[in-house]
Amino acid sequence: MRKFGAPQTCIRNYRYWTVLLRPAQITLGSLVLAAIEPARALSELSRESFAEMADVVRDIERALRQAFRYDRINYLLLMMVDPDVHFHVIPRYASDRDFAGIRFTDPGWPGIPDMGRKNDIGAETLERILGHIRTCWN
Repeated sequence: MRKFGAPQTCIRNYRYWTVLLRPAQITLGSLVLAAIEPARALSELSRESFAEMADVVRDIERALRQAFRYDRINYLLLMMVDPDVHFHVIPRYASDRDFAGIRFTDPGWPGIPDMGRKNDIGAETLERILGHIRTCWN
């Protein structure tokens, strides 16, 4: 989780999961959903973790919909660089979004997200995105 800026980027901690703002904003509101249990494969997570994930996903989608009106949402379980169980949560946008005076694009739309490209923003804008999502959280 430290790789993704924890604890500063933490939006919400649950019993089995943590939701973090992704420092590299692939699209506006990109998050990381990280398992707290020590697991290197999805199949190693407990039943309780899977059960709680349903509630966490509902919270994520509700908050991001309220915050940025995404068109679709992608959950990517890649685990290539960081082998601990985590999902990249990428809100998808058919058109550009403006936030804090910055235009955010989704160059992969309507295909797969372009994980090699990020919206170029500074620490101040990242902090504003974090604060905005937190205010939209239940």
